[in-house]
Amino acid sequence: MDTDTALQFLRDNHHAVLATRRSNGEVQQSPVLAVAHEGRVLISTRETAMKVRHLRRDPRAWLCAIPDSFFGTWVQIAGPVQIISLPEAMDLLVEYYRLANGEHEDWDDYRAAMAKEQRCIVAITPEQVGPTISG
Repeated sequence: MDTDTALQFLRDNHHAVLATRRSNGEVQQSPVLAVAHEGRVLISTRETAMKVRHLRRDPRAWLCAIPDSFFGTWVQIAGPVQIISLPEAMDLLVEYYRLANGEHEDWDDYRAAMAKEQRCIVAITPEQVGPTISG
């Protein structure tokens, strides 16, 4: 599998599990909605989330995206992470919503909610994608 194929999968399948590393090296996993945008994977989360704390310390992430039906084709993406905080993140949060859900009924309300919730964007640049073999 190549990066373009993995990102194409994310255009239609947004359910995923994000893995980060705790300070003791153990894996922490979180269910997330992920979208493909300009060659990267975007995830919306709160600044206060443990995954953000882990990623600020160790900016690498692993993502396993699955279809809504759970079974079938799946994609694995790993790579370095950039955390984009507000106010810079607002345009990406809007784009993230559009890619995952379409148009919002009240963009001013959405923007206010993103600020109140202290949202940020986790952007993963794919370096490894898979699966590369099946068995």
